[in-house]
Amino acid sequence: MDKIWLAQKKVITDLAKKEPCVIVGRCADYILRNTADCLTVFIHASDEKRAERIVSVYGQREESPAQRLHDKDNKRRAYYELYTDTQWGVVDNYEICLDSGKIGIDCCVNIIVDLYKNKA
Repeated sequence: MDKIWLAQKKVITDLAKKEPCVIVGRCADYILRNTADCLTVFIHASDEKRAERIVSVYGQREESPAQRLHDKDNKRRAYYELYTDTQWGVVDNYEICLDSGKIGIDCCVNIIVDLYKNKA
C-alpha cells in the first residue's frame, strides 16, 4: 500500500472514532466496514440527472457532461477496486442505496440523518 492510502485510512479511522462525521468517497465504506456505529450509503442517480447536476454545479465545458461522468466513474472505479479488492458500486457493500435523482439531495440528507439517529 502506498503512503497516501495509509495516511488517508488513518485520517478516516481517527475521524470516525472521534465523533460522528460524513465521509464522501475515499473508500470510507470499506475502511469502516467493521465499525459498528457506521452507516454506509451509496447515492446514485440516472446518467441524465447526473449530467444535469454536473453542468449546474461545475458549468459547461468543452467535454460533454456524459464524457465527464464516464471519465470520473472510471477513475472512481479504478481507485476503489485498487485499494479494496472489491467491486465499486455494488449494492451489497452498503447498508442503504438512495437515488438522489428521484428523491433529491435534501431528501437523501434527511433520510441519512434520520437513519443514523435511529441506529445510534
